[in-house]
Amino acid sequence: MSSTARLAGKTALVTGGSRGIGRAISRRLAHEGALVAVHYGHDLTAAERTVKEIEADGGRAFAVHAELGVPGDADTLWSAFDRALAEQGADGGLDILVNNAGITVPRPLADVTEADYDRVFAINTKAPFFIIQRGLARLRDGGRIINISSVATRVAFPAIVSYTMTKAALDHLTLTLAQELGPRGITVNAVAPGYTETEINPTLAIPEIRRRYSEASTFNRLGQPTDIADVVAFVASDDARWVTGQWIDASGGAHLGV
Repeated sequence: MSSTARLAGKTALVTGGSRGIGRAISRRLAHEGALVAVHYGHDLTAAERTVKEIEADGGRAFAVHAELGVPGDADTLWSAFDRALAEQGADGGLDILVNNAGITVPRPLADVTEADYDRVFAINTKAPFFIIQRGLARLRDGGRIINISSVATRVAFPAIVSYTMTKAALDHLTLTLAQELGPRGITVNAVAPGYTETEINPTLAIPEIRRRYSEASTFNRLGQPTDIADVVAFVASDDARWVTGQWIDASGGAHLGV
């Protein structure tokens, strides 16, 4: 745990918190002193691994299971969260909500099926909407909502059009909620990664794609999950108390010249 422990006494929930960017966010928030609920949809092994890594670093965490993109997913998530939090001996309050869980449909418009469209919107847009709606009673005044967006919403990217649409919707939700929740001292921001090296992106094993994605950044490298987690940790902290309604580019300057 960090000696400064900027998030000591805080409770955080990270959806999709067991792998990739979510795992890095979970570990970083715990390193800052937060008690972290590591949500997972299907991979219990990954969630348990993340919790053990956090505990080995001196932090506190617990796993929460709920499949997203199905009817009642938000209620299922919060019920699981409440039960697990009670087992931790903590109250039912929440300070930091990170909506990170999401899927990609890597198809151009002509190839997207109705089933593809419905699933990507159910997980990437509908789920966070209702997770926030159902969670507001738990979120303490002065809390933080952080939505993980994508740099793809500021450039044309036909290959993932349905995915980009879901993130653009999340961006607008971020803006609206920032205004609505401001009187409670709650900040709402979106953090937008670019090309990031995670285990769930198989295209990075293709040398030409890896090179092209790296060259998109002004730093000529792929982002690491920790690059994103560091930005999220800042937004979650009191240092960012005067920042709300913002779309924060965490892409390493991807496509600045496009």
